[in-house]
Amino acid sequence: MKKITLTFVGALALIACENGDKKGAQITLANNIDSVSYAIGINSAKGLKEQFSEGNMDAYLQGFRDVLDSADLLIATEECQGIIQNFSQKKQTEEMAKRQKEQEEMYGGLKAEGEKFLAENKTKDGIKVTASGLQYMVIKEGKGKQPTAASSVTVHYHGTTMDGTVFDSSVERGEPVTFPLNQVIPGWTEGVALMKEGAKYKFFIPQELAYGANAPQGGQGPIKPFMPLIFEVELIKVND
Repeated sequence: MKKITLTFVGALALIACENGDKKGAQITLANNIDSVSYAIGINSAKGLKEQFSEGNMDAYLQGFRDVLDSADLLIATEECQGIIQNFSQKKQTEEMAKRQKEQEEMYGGLKAEGEKFLAENKTKDGIKVTASGLQYMVIKEGKGKQPTAASSVTVHYHGTTMDGTVFDSSVERGEPVTFPLNQVIPGWTEGVALMKEGAKYKFFIPQELAYGANAPQGGQGPIKPFMPLIFEVELIKVND
């Protein structure tokens, strides 16, 4: 959800105030300023309805009018931004929770399948499990520098889904990738920080340490919501 910003919606209130709050009062667009003012009013009203359809227009108009009239404000000016921001954050949280619920209803079977896969996988020889639930297998240990979660690293990787579908691979492209570890999914940040230069590990990343409900491309690509991911990663260099 976009943050609620009421920068230009004041034009709507201005028109109402100048016409004595008469509903349906007609004005004449006598010049360019009149037309621009009216156009801003239209756009502002549409934006307000989209962003804040549940709003109390009477309260909104009163706040606008009180500022124009230099009247005593019911809310201190310095408190306004915080009130709007808190509301926006609450709405965003509610929308995320709604999306999570919708995704779970749609992809609940896949989520359960992933949990079953990881439960069986962790019992296999050579599989280690961290406190977060990240599973990994050491293919080759390294002897060089070990990165932190804040490091930039150069790696080769090969990513697949549970059924072996390849969704991304620097190995297949023939070119390693460099990126900061704090700008990737949590499973990568944690896993690569366990390695030393020259190491090659295989990671089995639970969905909560991958993309969760927010799959890339809206779930239209190979990676679906709540899907665990598998990566073979070779740590070539720590670039601190």
